Amino acid sequence: MKHHKLFKQYAVTLLLILPLLVFTSACSDDDDDPVTPTINEAELLVAELEGANGDYLNTSCPAIVKADAVYEDVTGTKTFHVIDIRAAADYDLGHVPTSVNVNSADIFTHMATINAADYDKIVIVCYTGQTAGWVVGLMRMSGITNVYSMKYGMSSWHSDFDKITPNKGSSASFVTTAAPAKPAAGSLPAISTGKSTGAEILADRVAAVHANGFGAVAITATEVLSAPDQYFIINYWSEGDYLGIGHIDGSYQYTPKVDLKLSAALMTLPTNKTIVVYCYTGQTRANVAAILSVLGYDAKTLKFGTQAMIWQTMIDAGKTAYNADNDHDCWGFDYEK
Repeated sequence: MKHHKLFKQYAVTLLLILPLLVFTSACSDDDDDPVTPTINEAELLVAELEGANGDYLNTSCPAIVKADAVYEDVTGTKTFHVIDIRAAADYDLGHVPTSVNVNSADIFTHMATINAADYDKIVIVCYTGQTAGWVVGLMRMSGITNVYSMKYGMSSWHSDFDKITPNKGSSASFVTTAAPAKPAAGSLPAISTGKSTGAEILADRVAAVHANGFGAVAITATEVLSAPDQYFIINYWSEGDYLGIGHIDGSYQYTPKVDLKLSAALMTLPTNKTIVVYCYTGQTRANVAAILSVLGYDAKTLKFGTQAMIWQTMIDAGKTAYNADNDHDCWGFDYEK
């Protein structure tokens, strides 16, 4: 009877201990094969762009310098490094003195051959300022903080290179209705580079967007206005200009340097629809489209901005719009061949 009682106590004790042994074994297995934490690359990328990278989109974007400032420098102290990204044949027909011709696809390779800090400004020049604005956006995100696009590109240097006037338009119908409410905040675009830090993710995304070229983000006013419901259209102006000058019917108003921030309205942008950004001339929205593309949005930049839609309205309102007859838009400077 005594042995039976001891066995019974042993059995009860064993039943109590077994679950602990199983639990301990399970914990031991977990320790041997720890679960890797999930990395949200989009969040790391936004944190990098708005923090360590200086939040260019909401601080100094766009980075533009006028042709007269470039002229004074390249004919004087020569502290600007001017990079012309037009086709070689067009560069040969005439270019800014001292400028070098570099294909936009090779811009980062070229930058690796110079010391950017040796120059007060690095100026990117294209035909109208739009491609240069896109390139500058990518370069700024890459840490080159003294790079600028030249306003209106070679169209502002001399009328011989005017590519803007032939693309002016004034037939679009803009409305002055109140802006529709921005969508409810959703999620950031899904990004999967395989990198683990914000800086690495940013470098990978810039390289991918740059490889696709400016053509991948450019869209014409004709395309947008013929089917506006297919796009999420952003008017990147102040609310005053949105209401005062007018806007594409149904477009959303996002205030420059305010709304496209994580703590503001960045996450109201859709991740399942093409975003079209337009501004006055096209240079600002080219910067913005570059940054949104790096963030993973399907972002397009409307070529020539409002100049392609309501040029005369912009002139009448005294707003920024290229006018070849204005010597502050088209300076008539000498050029080299």
